Amino acid sequence: MSGAPVSAGFIPLVDAAPLIVAREIGFAEEEGIDLTLRAAPSWSTLRDRLMLGQIEAAHMLFPMPVAAALGLGGIGARLDILMVLSLNGNSIGVSRRMAARMRAAGYEFDFADARRAGEALIAATEGRLRVGVPFPYSMHAELLYHWLGSLGLRAPQDLDVHTVPPPLMAEAMAEDQIDAFCVGAPWGSIAVETGVGELLLPGSAIRARAPDKVLAVRHDWAEAEPVLTRRLMRALWQAGRWLSRPENRTTAVELLAQRAYLDLSAEMIERALSGNVVISPRGELRRVNDYMTFHGGAAGYPWTSQAALVASRLAGRLGLDRASSIAAAGAICRTDLYRANLADLGADLPAETARIEGANTVPQTVAGLNGEVILPPDAFFDGWIFDPEA
Repeated sequence: MSGAPVSAGFIPLVDAAPLIVAREIGFAEEEGIDLTLRAAPSWSTLRDRLMLGQIEAAHMLFPMPVAAALGLGGIGARLDILMVLSLNGNSIGVSRRMAARMRAAGYEFDFADARRAGEALIAATEGRLRVGVPFPYSMHAELLYHWLGSLGLRAPQDLDVHTVPPPLMAEAMAEDQIDAFCVGAPWGSIAVETGVGELLLPGSAIRARAPDKVLAVRHDWAEAEPVLTRRLMRALWQAGRWLSRPENRTTAVELLAQRAYLDLSAEMIERALSGNVVISPRGELRRVNDYMTFHGGAAGYPWTSQAALVASRLAGRLGLDRASSIAAAGAICRTDLYRANLADLGADLPAETARIEGANTVPQTVAGLNGEVILPPDAFFDGWIFDPEA
């Protein structure tokens, strides 16, 4: 492969697919970059490698750069969000013991109704609920806290929250360290496949189209390397579009299954990309539309209001000034670079940089720089909305 070298870090998850596809299908090469991918064992390791300049870019949890902007964790370098790489793609699972109690009480595991699922989980919990999340500043944690908090459980105060790297989540459940988890694909399915857990909900049942992973870079690198930044963004946007086409799914599964990337069976990966999810060791199948999304409906656009929502929640839990936290988070969402670098590719470019989050229960048409943009529903299960101007 020829071109300017760019190294990017990732965690072995299905939603690392845009990076893998950009390299393996050739979008990176076509844009003139030699993209090297480096797997990391944990999110904190990945963050530190990026902040220390050991890699130029990273597949990263959406709240991580936001937390960094608020001075939480890490070394202190500013990280910018260039684009959203994926929406949703997480699953909430429970141990076999917890599932048995829930089933005995009459819950049927429909894998769809967040309210009924949460009420059944709370009712079946003996003592404090022990939950595993991949990182403290993650959409996994944010979804869990919103979901359980809206149902009357003080979250996270009434939870025992354990940080567990995604590949170790099933093992933590097998060793009775956690009763439940929220984790990205395919690691929820691994818990089912190994017989240690059952899947209770997709993350999309709590909030439709929640931003999950982003392309993050150091602010100083993006400013110093505008050409490489542009090339990298274009390669990944095209990879996301390629992934959205059903005819490419088999090839995508084969690429991700390779030893250098996820090193897992094709079947585990295919479940996430297709939305045909096996939820229990007895083979119960549930179909989830838009289980994981890479493209369409301005999926990649880094709304400042999305970062403001996370910043507001973090500020509230940690006693930080809410207004300054929201301002700091909004500044790292590079809508300017998204518009400048992707306009000629036909990307959806909303005219605004912020919106009311969670307000769309039906598709909404908004003004765009290249014509109208149709935004799909993004509602929370309980009807909650976040207005960054309020």
